[in-house]
Amino acid sequence: MTSEKRGAIVATASASWINHPGFYIKEEMEERGWSQRDLAFILGCSEQVINPILNGKRSVSPEMAKALGDAFDVPAEFFANLQQAYDLAQARNPDPSVAARRLMQMEYPVREMIKRGWIEQSDAPMLKTQLERFFDIPQLAHAAKKTNYEDISPAQLAWLYRVRQIAKSIEVPNYSEKGLRNALADLQMLLYTPEEARHVPRILLECGVRFILVEKLPQADIDGVCFWLDSKSPVIGMSTRRDKIDNFWFVLRHEIQHVLEGHGQEREMVDTDLEGDQSNASIEEKVANEAAADFCAPRSKLDSFMVRKHPFFYEKDVVAFARLLNRHPGLIIGQMQRRLKDYRYLARHLVKIRHFVLPGSVADGWGQVVPVTL
Repeated sequence: MTSEKRGAIVATASASWINHPGFYIKEEMEERGWSQRDLAFILGCSEQVINPILNGKRSVSPEMAKALGDAFDVPAEFFANLQQAYDLAQARNPDPSVAARRLMQMEYPVREMIKRGWIEQSDAPMLKTQLERFFDIPQLAHAAKKTNYEDISPAQLAWLYRVRQIAKSIEVPNYSEKGLRNALADLQMLLYTPEEARHVPRILLECGVRFILVEKLPQADIDGVCFWLDSKSPVIGMSTRRDKIDNFWFVLRHEIQHVLEGHGQEREMVDTDLEGDQSNASIEEKVANEAAADFCAPRSKLDSFMVRKHPFFYEKDVVAFARLLNRHPGLIIGQMQRRLKDYRYLARHLVKIRHFVLPGSVADGWGQVVPVTL
C-alpha cells in the first residue's frame, strides 16, 4: 500500500461521512488483483467470513485487524482505527445537556447542592434556571477574611447564598441593638455547661437577629458570616464545622460583634478560618476577635492567671480558674491553646456542642433540609 493511498484513507476518515473498512479492503484487493477467494485463502478462512466484512455488514474485530495487517503488510492499527472511526461516525451525537452539565459542575458544586436538597435533580435547562435563581444574579458582594475576598471558593459561595436564602424565608421581630447588647449578659450565663447553648437561638430571635446554621459543603471550610437583608435585618450564619465548645462560642460572639458594630451592611463579612493566622486581619475582624476572646475568657483575668502559673499550667488549676469565672473549662483552654500555640493542650475538655444547639435552631444539613422555594 503506497503512502499516498494511506494518506487518502486518513483524509477520508476525517470527513463527515466515513465508509466501512470493507470499502477500503476491497480497494486494496482491486489494486493487487485479488479476488475474495484469494483474500480468504491468504487469511486462512472461508469466504463466508470475509463476505460480510467486505459488504459492510460485520465489524473488523481486533483479531481480524491483525490478520488483515499481515495480509496487506501494514500495521494492524490501520484497520482497527478504520473500524473505530466508522463506529464513532455511526454513533448518535450526545445530548447537548452533557456539555451543559459539565460547565455547570465546573463552576458550582451542583452535585452536592442536589444532594443537600438546595436544588432539584432535573434536566440541564432547568438546572441552569435553578442555579440562576439560587445565586440571585447579580451576585451579592462577599469578603472572606482569611485571604482576599476574591479567593472565596464556589462551594463557600454556595454556602453563603444558602444562608441568605433561608434568612429571607423566616420572620423575626424587629432588630434591637439595645436588646442585643443586653442579651450578652444572658448569653454569658450559658457558658458554664454545654447544654445551655440550646438557648442561643431563642435569645437571638428575641433581639431580631436571624440565626441560621448551615452545614458546610465538602472542601468549603467556613466558620461564619454576618450580613444584613436590610438596615433592620441582621443575619448570623454559622457552620459549626469545628464542633467544639470554644469554637462555637468564639465564632458566635465574633459574629454578634459584627452585628453590634454594624459590619456587613455594605458587604458580607465571611469568616473562613477564625482559628487560623489573624495577623493580617482587617480592623473590623480584629475588633470582633477581641470581643470574642474576652467573652470566652476575660483578657485581664486570663493574663493574670497565665503570668502567675507560668510555665506550669496544671489541669486542676485551669479547671478551678474556669469555675471561678463561671465558665466551662473548654472556653479557657481554647484561649490558652491560641496563646500557647499548642492545640493539643488539654484538648479533651473541648467537648462537642452542636447537638445541643441544632434542635432549637433554623438548621440546614446534618440530615435535614430547610424548605425554601427558589
